[in-house]
Amino acid sequence: MNLDLRTMMVMISALSLLFSGLLALVGLHAGNIRGVRQWAAGSLYIGLGLAFSYTQLAPPANPWALVFGAALALVGAAFQYNGIQVFKTGQCNKYIPWLMAGLAFYQNIWFAVLYPDIHSRAIANSLLLCLINAASARALFMRLEQPLRTAYWFTGASFALLAGLFLVRAIFIFMLPANSYGLYSRIPLNPASFFIGSMAQMCIVFGFVLMLNYRLAADHQKMAATDALTGVMNRRSLEQEAARLLARCSRTGEPLAIMMIDVDHFKSINDRYGHQVGDEVLKRLTAIAQQSIRGDDYLARYGGEEFCILLPASLEKDACILADRLRQAFATTLIEFGGEVLCSTISIGIADSVHAGLEFSSLVVAADKAMYRAKRDGRNRVIMHSVHAYA
Repeated sequence: MNLDLRTMMVMISALSLLFSGLLALVGLHAGNIRGVRQWAAGSLYIGLGLAFSYTQLAPPANPWALVFGAALALVGAAFQYNGIQVFKTGQCNKYIPWLMAGLAFYQNIWFAVLYPDIHSRAIANSLLLCLINAASARALFMRLEQPLRTAYWFTGASFALLAGLFLVRAIFIFMLPANSYGLYSRIPLNPASFFIGSMAQMCIVFGFVLMLNYRLAADHQKMAATDALTGVMNRRSLEQEAARLLARCSRTGEPLAIMMIDVDHFKSINDRYGHQVGDEVLKRLTAIAQQSIRGDDYLARYGGEEFCILLPASLEKDACILADRLRQAFATTLIEFGGEVLCSTISIGIADSVHAGLEFSSLVVAADKAMYRAKRDGRNRVIMHSVHAYA
């Protein structure tokens, strides 16, 4: 392959440093997404490691420069692995870069300073790089929903390519005659490995940015579909889900129940205790409701102090059992603040598709009427649309 190895090394080093700055800049706008700083540090160390190696263009080579160059490159690969772990789970093993640094220093000092052996040093470094890149690839090949899976697998494939490259490099060097290998030897392995390695590293950085972009898009979509205070669905996402459920009900004939919930005397709570306490009341209600509903029910903040629950495959009488359990649980909840104790209640109205029809607006109107009837009848009670009261 007619490629100038020294020029390639300079370009790869410069690109790695540029990628480091790019990832660091992206990380500033990534919000709460973690892992980007580790990726930026990884590209930085890889670029610096190649820069150290570039200083040894001609003999006599400084063995300590080779030691630091190899150690930095391995630490950079370890930081990339850490970044993947943090991006996925928010946690990582912080000792992995230090472990890689220790192994790199030990083996390179041994084979470059104490007992110089370029064959053994190149094989050992290649195997370590193969190991850490294979670990990164393994961490990314996981089952995910699209489009995040595409970004994960693309980046994982790039790491797998690097791991395979370093394994082939180690085997190729092992099979060479003694004292016949050098970094700038005129053999096809060196330019080919640097070229493929540089392309793979570029794909890895592109994959990191793609992963980050899809994660940000998913987070923004989630934010648009949830209520900021309580974390449950907002009205817009509830209406979308209701349309889907009602279409299914129309096909299958199964019923759908709806529950409208309103906090009693909520304005008085805000006026007397402040909006912070009012917010706490809503969050407590949300937590209790989430514990009370079934796994396939849908809870949403409908507006202000009003909440709505969709109950697939349920009739009014089924929803009433759940609603009364929720009402009692909330009524016995004590909210403490500033040395005072607040006890609040809720009123609940229920309707179902059998009595109110398969239009979401009709269901909401029916459940709303039942809820306001519960308030008129004294609050802290559950009322079904089809009957007058339920205690």
